[in-house]
Amino acid sequence: MKKSWLRWLLAALVLFLIAGGVLRALSARKAQQAAIASAAQPAETEVVLTPSEVVRAAPRELIQTLPVSGTLRAVDSAVVKARVAGELMGLTLREGDTVTAGQVVARIDPVEYNFRVQQAQEQADSARAQTEMAQRTLDNNKALVDQGFISRNALDTSQSTLNAAQSTHRAALAAVDVARKSLNDTVLKSPISGQVAARLAQPGERVAIDGRVLEVVDLSRIEVEATLSAADSVSVRVGQRASLQIEGSTAGMASTASAERNVGASVVRVNPSAQAGSRSVLVYLRLDSNTGFRQGLFAQGTIDVGRNTTLALPLTAVRIDKPAPYVQTVVDGRIAYRQVQTGPRGRFEGQTLVAVTGVEDGALVVAGTVGPLREGTRVKLAEAAKPPAATPAASGATAATAASAASTAPAAPGAARSAP
Repeated sequence: MKKSWLRWLLAALVLFLIAGGVLRALSARKAQQAAIASAAQPAETEVVLTPSEVVRAAPRELIQTLPVSGTLRAVDSAVVKARVAGELMGLTLREGDTVTAGQVVARIDPVEYNFRVQQAQEQADSARAQTEMAQRTLDNNKALVDQGFISRNALDTSQSTLNAAQSTHRAALAAVDVARKSLNDTVLKSPISGQVAARLAQPGERVAIDGRVLEVVDLSRIEVEATLSAADSVSVRVGQRASLQIEGSTAGMASTASAERNVGASVVRVNPSAQAGSRSVLVYLRLDSNTGFRQGLFAQGTIDVGRNTTLALPLTAVRIDKPAPYVQTVVDGRIAYRQVQTGPRGRFEGQTLVAVTGVEDGALVVAGTVGPLREGTRVKLAEAAKPPAATPAASGATAATAASAASTAPAAPGAARSAP
């Protein structure tokens, strides 16, 4: 009995020792796993933002603009057409030549029209002779009626013959005028002063009536013919100002490469009818300066259609990489997302701003130059660097040294910098 009790006691002791070893092994393994997890977890990142990388939401007066594009057109232009058919003669002008109003630019061969004038004149002379003969007959019949040799009916017949002859004479004279007008129309003249934009016929070519010969444009007054949608045209009024960029060679540039010139303009007319098919509306803007521009150049820019004071942010600060637009705000030193609703856009101090709702006045928003940051990221605002004060004696040397160092200094690092 005593030996059996000792055996059970030894077995219990062995089991207790085995259980203790297993527990110690499990505890050591858990401690090792916790240490590995702690070592693998990265340190919290802190992003340093400079003053140029944040912007405060504040009410601003936005200049609401409307994008516009169109083509330059001369206010006064004309096409010289042939008024009579015939062989073209004397056309020496070419594109770029200057003409004045009333200047003879070409002629139509006048031989045929001279003959027509001669023919009409001969017919008029014949009709005049018939009129004179009818007049003499009437005078004689009046004397015979008074003497009783002929009846009154014969006198009336003579009067009718004279009236018909006079009508024929007048018709012949009108035919002479028509023939002379056709002869005068063989001389083609420019109706306006300007420059030849296109030569549409060649000397010796036979042109038909209304055949196009020359196109003349007056570049002293140029306007932009722009196309707007029907919805956008509602806000456009005569007198509104516009800023346009017009393609062309900028004066004073050494290279011959194409460049865009900024020029002011104003709305002078709005077409009351929409264009068939496209339903667009034509708007005409007169340029403040016409120097150096040509008809047909492309112009684009904006029309100032109004001003509005509202809470606004730079357009680049509103992010659209999610289903709804949002901004990255700094709240208590961490990044917080705020969903916003955007309104009309406008210009403010050279920037494109957009009206927003969903953020408070004065909220600190991360600028668009900074990439996307994870929500909850710690941020730190860096203070603007102040230049060191220079002594009066060394101010000149310090300025020169600073200018030299600025010209050779390496580029600044990226906007966002991480610190453990």
